[in-house]
Amino acid sequence: MQKSSPHSTKDNLQILFEDNHLIVINKRPGDIVQGDKTGDLPLSEVVKQYIAEKYNKPGAVFLGVVHRLDRPTSGIVVFAKTSKALARLNKMFSKRETEKIYWAIVKEAPPKTADTLTHFLKRNPKQNKSYAHSKEVQDSKKAILHYKLLKRLDNYYLLEITLETGRHHQIRSQLSAIGCSIKGDLKYGFDRSNPDGSIHLHAKKLTLIHPVQKEELIIEAAAPTDVIWNACD
Repeated sequence: MQKSSPHSTKDNLQILFEDNHLIVINKRPGDIVQGDKTGDLPLSEVVKQYIAEKYNKPGAVFLGVVHRLDRPTSGIVVFAKTSKALARLNKMFSKRETEKIYWAIVKEAPPKTADTLTHFLKRNPKQNKSYAHSKEVQDSKKAILHYKLLKRLDNYYLLEITLETGRHHQIRSQLSAIGCSIKGDLKYGFDRSNPDGSIHLHAKKLTLIHPVQKEELIIEAAAPTDVIWNACD
């Protein structure tokens, strides 16, 4: 059994990029990006603690949450350190001017080695779950992703996913709809959970234009350390 992933703290943050305008973190599975009803310390507050200590900042630290990752997933999360950067990043993310690449480990082989999936996702807030429909239904949102098979492992398959839309639980729901539930994802049909409560979905790579410097940033995040992720390298 793998050991539980430690949550991120100000002392063990996995920082992928940092300058005066933004800070990019490799989120551990189990970290929540923003505060929720659990009352657990969110990653946003941990990053504020890190900034306050590193730069000896008195008073409140500004930190803007640009986007989120589901709690059981891992990978790249971008925070803005200034209001100007936050406004520009929010615009960029909402207009889909960034490219996000994810890795997912699934038990069943996908129907094709590469394909584009289009579904209409309807969210059920009470269950905190999105259901994928092949045709439009009331209150559904169109969801498009592209996947390709990167590697066959002993008992699993590694898929690379590029998102065209950003919907609630999109990758989890769409892969489940084609019979490829993500390892550990009980909510979307995998048969057992991972010991640490994670799922094998990782935000691997992000390409964006720096909100102030206007240069292209390409950021990559190493997957968590466990036997199966290690086999993907």
